[in-house]
Amino acid sequence: MRGQWIDRWDPEDEGFWRATGRRIARRNLVFSIFAEHLGFSVWLMWSAVVVSLPLAGYRFGADQLFWLVALPNLVGAALRIPYTAAVARFGGRNWTVVTTTALVVPVGLLYYCVASPGTPYWMFLIAAGFAGVGGGNFASSMANISYFYPERDKGWALGINAAGGNIGVAVVQIVVPLAIVAGVMVSDVALVYLVPIVAAIACSWLFMDNLTVARATVRQQLTVLRDKHAWVMSVLYIGTFGSFIGYSAAFPLLIQSQFAGVRGQYFAFLGPLVGSLSRPFGGWLSDRVGGAKVTAATFVMLAWGTGGVLLSLNLASFWLFLNSFLVLFVVSGVGNGSTYRMIPAIYRAIAERKSDPAALAHARIQAAAVIGLASSIGAFGGFLIPRGFGISIVHTGSIALALLVFFAGYAVFLAITWWFYLRRAFASRLPSLAFAKV
Repeated sequence: MRGQWIDRWDPEDEGFWRATGRRIARRNLVFSIFAEHLGFSVWLMWSAVVVSLPLAGYRFGADQLFWLVALPNLVGAALRIPYTAAVARFGGRNWTVVTTTALVVPVGLLYYCVASPGTPYWMFLIAAGFAGVGGGNFASSMANISYFYPERDKGWALGINAAGGNIGVAVVQIVVPLAIVAGVMVSDVALVYLVPIVAAIACSWLFMDNLTVARATVRQQLTVLRDKHAWVMSVLYIGTFGSFIGYSAAFPLLIQSQFAGVRGQYFAFLGPLVGSLSRPFGGWLSDRVGGAKVTAATFVMLAWGTGGVLLSLNLASFWLFLNSFLVLFVVSGVGNGSTYRMIPAIYRAIAERKSDPAALAHARIQAAAVIGLASSIGAFGGFLIPRGFGISIVHTGSIALALLVFFAGYAVFLAITWWFYLRRAFASRLPSLAFAKV
């Protein structure tokens, strides 16, 4: 029944899927995207606001500003594990209502800080930290949607769900500067999101569903902590999603500080926009050629893009800087889709070896839990990247040192991908993973 618990859910049954499953899954996907989109917008709202703080009379140093854009990512990363567990405990629809309602708090705090003259910096840090609740929404949304779709459509469904959320970063980074140009006070731009948030709360309550098959105890979900694939995929997600969200948070400040001044914020939205749009392509491509192969290629291209940014600094070329970062965003989006596609495929392949019908159901629970774990650990990259830029600027006056560290990191992620999922020794142990669909 709509808005309540659905007891029978078997998307792998073709008859069930055609008769009712597809329609219900699509409805839940649509409103999941709506709520998650707003979560991302609130999560990255500070990245769009900080470059305009001088207009409100606040003149913080470069390192202080990078803290304001990094802290929401740290809090969001920490919240993602409990948010994922909450889906299995309370139901996807119920938890979406709760988490969307929570977005009102950081919106109100941002308004208070900027609108109140003389607000101390520590209060700004608290308000930025509360924005992290929007980051937690992604993990619970992805875990929830993973239950609704059959294995053959998971790459597409998770990619669309993630892209719809991720694009909230691009939207907030263009809405905020345009609203300010239109005459909206810096303090008031956060209030623009109150009406959509209320609408998302109502839609989640009225049109989403809970699935009984998704229910699991915290103890059942925590079993993945003993599984090596959970940790390997979590580390790889630092390289893909951590890059996307970290660069998204830092990009407006980077453009402002390195080249174009405050006008650079009008270009910043392009990065998360192309990164969001490329994410479904990563899932689609992984369904066809293999997630491990796509992920490995992603890290090669991320290293290449980082080299392009370094070259742009040496040449003092803004357009090379911008285009190199757009490469980083596009490729990280593809990698987000491929790594998330790998997770359910890995656990399904392992379950298929056990000749136990119950193993497949358990595999879905494991995959959902790993999605939450990976999204949490991966999001810590969104904290490390802005802090890396801030530290690099403070100690060297340039972002070059941070970029060199990131370049080395991509080489490590590439080696991990090859070792665990592409070399022949692993492929021979799990033939079904070698490697058309992982």
